[in-house]
Amino acid sequence: MAQTVVEEPTIQESSLSCNCGCEQAHETAPEMPDEELLYDLADLFKVFADTTRIKILYALMGRELSVGDLAEVIGATQSAVSHQLRTLKQAHLVKFQRDGKNVIYSLSDDHVYTMIAQGMTHICE
Repeated sequence: MAQTVVEEPTIQESSLSCNCGCEQAHETAPEMPDEELLYDLADLFKVFADTTRIKILYALMGRELSVGDLAEVIGATQSAVSHQLRTLKQAHLVKFQRDGKNVIYSLSDDHVYTMIAQGMTHICE
């Protein structure tokens, strides 16, 4: 006796036979990034959920500063700034270089600058 193989319909096939009026949903579903990528994006946005970290990122826009300078600029202790810089480094939002005994921090790249600038533009509209 021959066994019949039934294939699962693809999204496109199901949209042709679907009468639910949800064609846009069927067209959009294949364009969605995978779950792991969306999870990573959510983690990135969580880093922006702390005012001290935002102050640090804003202070580093277009300049390089030491922990002491950052602490002075944002009105926090060096310990608090160091703690937040660790989180920002882990998220690849800031980078550092040694200058003798000092460690100098800057934004990792232009993408970080753009995210902060676009966020400011968005809330000021």
